[in-house]
Amino acid sequence: MKRNIISIDEKKCVGCGLCVNACHQGALKLIDGKAKLVSESYCDGLGMCLPKCPTGALKIVEKEVKEFDSDRKGEEMNTKKSDTLACGCPSTNAKELKRNNVVERKHDVNEVQSELRQWPCQIKLVPVNAPYFNSARLLIAADCTAFANANVHSKFMKNKITLIGCPKLDSVDYSEKLTEIIKNNDIKSIDVLRMSVPCCGGIENAVKQALINSGKMIPWRVIVISPDGEILE
Repeated sequence: MKRNIISIDEKKCVGCGLCVNACHQGALKLIDGKAKLVSESYCDGLGMCLPKCPTGALKIVEKEVKEFDSDRKGEEMNTKKSDTLACGCPSTNAKELKRNNVVERKHDVNEVQSELRQWPCQIKLVPVNAPYFNSARLLIAADCTAFANANVHSKFMKNKITLIGCPKLDSVDYSEKLTEIIKNNDIKSIDVLRMSVPCCGGIENAVKQALINSGKMIPWRVIVISPDGEILE
């Protein structure tokens, strides 16, 4: 049958994997550093991946291809997301970090321990169904907060799963990803840690919208930090 389908210009593709992550059908994969259409029947031809490509390597074309297999929609995402993102980059492999309660003192008597409990920690990179989300208390933080306040690790991150991002720099709607995390996992509570600057309201609004979209009543609170490190509320 003749229908719309994605076409990839490999000369323009830089292998960033953004289109792969945007494809909800699992039709795209990174192979040998280039995005590839792994099955014509997986591609719905809607082009959700197009705006994610920074080099314009993707376009929609009409051609004679197999019918779209709607029954397997999202299957690839569900089976792979728990381990790694679709791009296959090793840096996105989900793993839990074990922390000892006692800090091991070495040469520096003032050395303190990181309280990061999992990897990855960027909202855009974290797998939706990572095992460390089970019964987790989340800290969703603007990435500047850890630099503005020296006690973020001990005061806010301890015993929590930490997700970080910057809504202004990423220019994405975090609410969609956060909605999936909340819907698909038993999240116990959510702390939102943001800066007092206006653009940081995006991360707070994303969490609020994700809670609404998920339909779950989860305890949550917002902590605001000023650029000089003061906790305002």
